Amino acid sequence: MPKTLTFDDLKSRVADGSIDTVLACLVDMQGRLMGKRFHAQAFVESGHKETHCCTYLLATDLEMATPDGYASTSWEQGYGDYTMTPDLSTLRPVPWLEGTAMVLCDIMDHHGNPITHSPRAMLRKQIARLAEMGFTATMATELEFFLFEKSFGEISKSGFRDLAPISAYNEDYHILQTTKEEHVMRPLRNHLYAMGIPVEGSKGEAEAGQEELNIKYAEALACADHHSISKHAVKEIAWQQGHAATFLPKWDKDRVGSSSHVHQSLWKDGKPAFFDADRPHGKSELMDHYMAGLIKYAAEYTYFMAPYVNSYKRFAKGSFAPTRIIWAVDNRTAAYRLCGEGSKAIRVECRIPGSDMNPYLAQAAMLAAGIKGIEEKLALPPVFAGDAYEDKTSEHIPRNLRDAKDALQGSDMLREAFGDDVVDHYTRAAEWEQEEFDRVVTDWEIARGFERA
Repeated sequence: MPKTLTFDDLKSRVADGSIDTVLACLVDMQGRLMGKRFHAQAFVESGHKETHCCTYLLATDLEMATPDGYASTSWEQGYGDYTMTPDLSTLRPVPWLEGTAMVLCDIMDHHGNPITHSPRAMLRKQIARLAEMGFTATMATELEFFLFEKSFGEISKSGFRDLAPISAYNEDYHILQTTKEEHVMRPLRNHLYAMGIPVEGSKGEAEAGQEELNIKYAEALACADHHSISKHAVKEIAWQQGHAATFLPKWDKDRVGSSSHVHQSLWKDGKPAFFDADRPHGKSELMDHYMAGLIKYAAEYTYFMAPYVNSYKRFAKGSFAPTRIIWAVDNRTAAYRLCGEGSKAIRVECRIPGSDMNPYLAQAAMLAAGIKGIEEKLALPPVFAGDAYEDKTSEHIPRNLRDAKDALQGSDMLREAFGDDVVDHYTRAAEWEQEEFDRVVTDWEIARGFERA
């Protein structure tokens, strides 16, 4: 099994010159790694204790703008600093960058208190709630993305037009086609494994140029860490090989989108709490309550699984992306799929999140909903069988960002779990995305109405 670096390992490698740079990274609202590069000796001497970053990093958008409307920070408040506290348990080499190591940081105020809307802090809070109940959460995410023939720079200069995937046809489980892409995927798998990410494998997905990376399940925080680091690695390694990679859920209206399914189960005293051999489908009463919470509150936390305007273009009939808030047994048309056999494998897979999700936020929201289901002892709706796309009785997944924002803003469950300040913070993030989209004139509008309107 690969291992991360201990601090003593780092000091030894700095001393012998094999590591000269340390990336101190926070995870922002969008799930990206942000931070700074330390000379390794400076990190060993002092940087491992703390460093600082601007408060706007947790109140910005994909363009690094400074939207108004955030209570946590603003021009009026002067955009001061947060403290970045390295979590040395996440210290690891970065094999695709020469002489480089990486560490993830928790974000604190100047008194050592966690910033409540920091993604890592939000997930830690729900993990702590579970711990008080005697449970640990085990989770796994699937990373789907597209690779393109050209580089990020070339595609940007072309105005993101005439995008050509790296392959010409659907490569789902396709060995021949994915062999042609091994110059990207092989170093990705091997480098991630070497840095302590328990990669299981990769495969072609259900579209031309689409890939899937699978990582072994882990406790919730480690799972989110693995996901964010791996997503970052995909982009950097693709760039090194002269290609672009995108986690945009729907880059072409005529092609299937990219998802990031989340598998989850609870454990207690080292034993699977979701398993009961004497009950239907082998799931325990606790699992029923947990899944019922996921379903009851799904609309309220959809924003954390689909945070952008584009996210909602993925939910389409016959696309393997769900449309109905429904559960079924080993059925990929449902939003929640019961899968796995036996005590250690049984789990629920949430198929709603897109490839653009922030794993900390999505996992935290799901855990909050599941915890609420346990607390309320909610009854699980009857199992669905058949084509969930054709069901007319179940609730539809929010159809757009505006609807998801409204559900988030009105969620008593999430306000109880995260706090009003956190829900208001992310409500503003959703509003800003919608406002930015609403003021843009799209190519579709011009082509449709330029002459004929």
